[in-house]
Amino acid sequence: MANLHTPLFADPAFEAASNRLTIDLGALADNWRHMDRLSGKARAAAVMKANAYGIGIEPAARTLYAAGARDFFVASVEEGVALRPIVPDARIHILAGMWPGNEQLFFDNGLVPIINSEEQLAFFMSVLSQRGDHPCVLHVDTGMNRLGLTRDEALALAGDPARPASFSPVLVMSHLACADDQAHPLNRRQLESFRAVTAAFEGIESSLANSAGIHLGSDFHFDMTRPGIATYGGEAVNGLANPMKPVVTAEARILQIRRVRTGETASYGGSAQFARDSRVAIVAIGYADGYHRSVSGGGVTLRQATPSGAYGFLHGRQVPHLGRVTMDLSLFDITDFADNAVRPGDYIELFGNNVAVDDVARAGGTIGYEMLTSLGKRYERAYIEAE
Repeated sequence: MANLHTPLFADPAFEAASNRLTIDLGALADNWRHMDRLSGKARAAAVMKANAYGIGIEPAARTLYAAGARDFFVASVEEGVALRPIVPDARIHILAGMWPGNEQLFFDNGLVPIINSEEQLAFFMSVLSQRGDHPCVLHVDTGMNRLGLTRDEALALAGDPARPASFSPVLVMSHLACADDQAHPLNRRQLESFRAVTAAFEGIESSLANSAGIHLGSDFHFDMTRPGIATYGGEAVNGLANPMKPVVTAEARILQIRRVRTGETASYGGSAQFARDSRVAIVAIGYADGYHRSVSGGGVTLRQATPSGAYGFLHGRQVPHLGRVTMDLSLFDITDFADNAVRPGDYIELFGNNVAVDDVARAGGTIGYEMLTSLGKRYERAYIEAE
């Protein structure tokens, strides 16, 4: 990524913003292509939930379509309606399925409902009896105990001689619960369960692997994979170095620099305590922007795993967070910089090329998914277009 302090962005609003996101669409495309290659003979879909993991559904969908994606997954029918004009000839799958009152949106926008229960199946079939055939996806739970028909329900459906001919799923899918732990025994149990279902629905395409599942190998790939977090630059597998390119760089402006004496405190609850004379950067970022209170440098009693809190990155070095993250502001320790090396108006990187989003997430006892999908509306966004 280009240096963010070069004249890359001509938008005055971006240059003046208190907090801002730089979104590298070239990295997004490269990440998706990497996961598509890892998928072997299977084709990779594009997962666009939660406003494309916080980066913006329009630029993300446009980029991934240009990279080769033709299958898209979103959480709700509303997301599907927003996505349809961006990828007019792609297949868009709706994870929440069809419900009474929203069925017209599926027909008007050519959206594919995912059938998650026998109740949804019954409603979908009643709609087809009035409107004619429409594609769907059958979701089978193979061990996560979340959405999906049970394996026994799916097998009974496959063998039911009274199953209407109009019920013609274009895909059978399931979802892995523990793929981020490659040694977990549930991975193999889910695979065997899913194989039994796909055999019963012979001739219909199938999909099991998410980002982490793709790394489990070709047995898990089937016809389609569904990489999500890896496409957006996040870690997919525990304990492995993340090979993906950062997509999002979050920065916030330093509003003020304070001098604090030895023995003084700062932030709510006196949660930052100073054993030396220090300089503190007051930064325009807080939990209202999705920079969670749990990443605080101190004063968050429930966090146990990483008591030191998060770091930012400023002028070539890491700087620790101090005290508690508040609604609009955070404090960072800049004592080790020379006087006048840091000035009000400078930007500090919260995560991006120099601070991994998953490292910040771990400091707050959460995951990169939550950091990205929590990005607030107060960020000014700039996009680096894919070549």
